[in-house]
Amino acid sequence: MVLIAVGQICSTASMEENLEQCRVVINKAVAAGAKAVFLPEATDYLAHNATESLSLCQPTSTSPLVLGLQSLAATHSLPISVGVHEPSSSSPDKLKNTLLWISERGEITNRYQKLHLFDIALPNGGPTMRESASVERGAALPAPFPTPAGKVGPAICFDLRFAELALHHKRLGAEILLYPSAFHPDTGRVHWLPLLQARAVETLCYVVAAAQVGRHNEVRRSYGHSVVVSPWGEVLAEAGGEWRGEPECLVVDVDLEYLEGRRRGLPQERRTDLYPEV
Repeated sequence: MVLIAVGQICSTASMEENLEQCRVVINKAVAAGAKAVFLPEATDYLAHNATESLSLCQPTSTSPLVLGLQSLAATHSLPISVGVHEPSSSSPDKLKNTLLWISERGEITNRYQKLHLFDIALPNGGPTMRESASVERGAALPAPFPTPAGKVGPAICFDLRFAELALHHKRLGAEILLYPSAFHPDTGRVHWLPLLQARAVETLCYVVAAAQVGRHNEVRRSYGHSVVVSPWGEVLAEAGGEWRGEPECLVVDVDLEYLEGRRRGLPQERRTDLYPEV
């Protein structure tokens, strides 16, 4: 078994303040003996609007948050998964929503760009947002990659609604699915946990979902409820849904022997002779 830590924070427009929140999570993870830390989507900042977001966006080579996390990872020999913004290489009016893996040496060794963007306009006063107006859509399927906790399949927030990506990761050997998020409270209350449990059950993977929580500014808030779900769909740990002034840190055992036992006991042979394989 391997201990992992999952951080829940409330990002603002200040990278320095957000880095301090991450430091609190990492210190708790180190004290608990965790072998990897998982942080939410948009850990570097959450802005009022697209214009402010573009102005705050920096390459990883100059981002105070990323540089700070790289230093902390190297200092503690502790790999870190973190969601950040990066400048688009194709358009000055857009940015990338990416998930970085920072190794125990403080090096960025894996980068995933969010495939599915949050374009939503629900009726009757529901949330309205068009992420694609300012964010560049990822153009390539990611591959799972090895970590001290197991083979990880990366995804981000709205990707959760698309089972195809989870099944793709499972086919390539993923043991843990990541869904770092800044989930909207309105949809979070009804969809967050059921979707996470569905992705776990249909792939027989651990699901790790580090989430933003609380009010980030006058117009943006997040659902919270960071969670780790077992391959059997059981909630192993869950954070709260309110920001109380300090980050939360969940510490959970990932047991790959348990995972393999569940997969042997419930083989899921896909009928790819009848439908396409993802």
